[in-house]
Amino acid sequence: MLPAARLSLPELIIFDKDGTLIEFHAMWSGWLEGLAARLAAGAGRTLAADYLSHAGYDAAARRTLPGGRLARLSMADFYAHGIEFLTEHGVADPERVMAAAWSIPDPVHTAHPITDLDALFSLLRAHGCRLAVATSDDHGPAEATLAHLGVLRHLEGILGADDGLPIKPAPDMVLHFCRLTAVAPARALVVGDSQEDLRMARAAGAAAVGVLTGITSAAQLAPLADHVLDGVDQLPALLGLYLPSRAT
Repeated sequence: MLPAARLSLPELIIFDKDGTLIEFHAMWSGWLEGLAARLAAGAGRTLAADYLSHAGYDAAARRTLPGGRLARLSMADFYAHGIEFLTEHGVADPERVMAAAWSIPDPVHTAHPITDLDALFSLLRAHGCRLAVATSDDHGPAEATLAHLGVLRHLEGILGADDGLPIKPAPDMVLHFCRLTAVAPARALVVGDSQEDLRMARAAGAAAVGVLTGITSAAQLAPLADHVLDGVDQLPALLGLYLPSRAT
């Protein structure tokens, strides 16, 4: 659904990670289902289905729900909400049960890029765009994922939920990268798949592009976005650039 109108070439583009650069469901669905099963086993209770619902996950469709806890919370907050869930369900020693069940998703083997990120980032940088990533994931796993995909060299930096700044939709991540690169927010662009990404852009005074490769619909993104794209691979055309295809 690429719009006819183009967007002026920004000096700084700040990308979300999961659902924007990385396939969201491939990264998180299996991990969450495994966590739910381990919590149920540790509690000795049939809690898995209730926990998946609590997390904001449609178990039948195997999809994360927009606005749910998995979609919007940092890992630390998601962990804390798991303890709250166990406490509310009368599980003895919920901290121990949660700690025993917890694991971090493998940021290498579960990361499937939406498009050829190296080609995309190379093109944008060749036209003077500086690039960064702002994610609700923690910094370490995010950096490991992007390193595995071979694109760290393109980035001015990465900000994660555990880096000490207020998380999305607060504007702080965008403003940090604007200060780092000496780019005015009005010359920056945020690209993301969630309403929180776009609200962050608006709060900072940056342009906002929504993508439909995550968990949020076009109808939900459109009121907050300058443009909504099917995927980040359409960004070059929106900016008046050409992304050549690569032989496989």
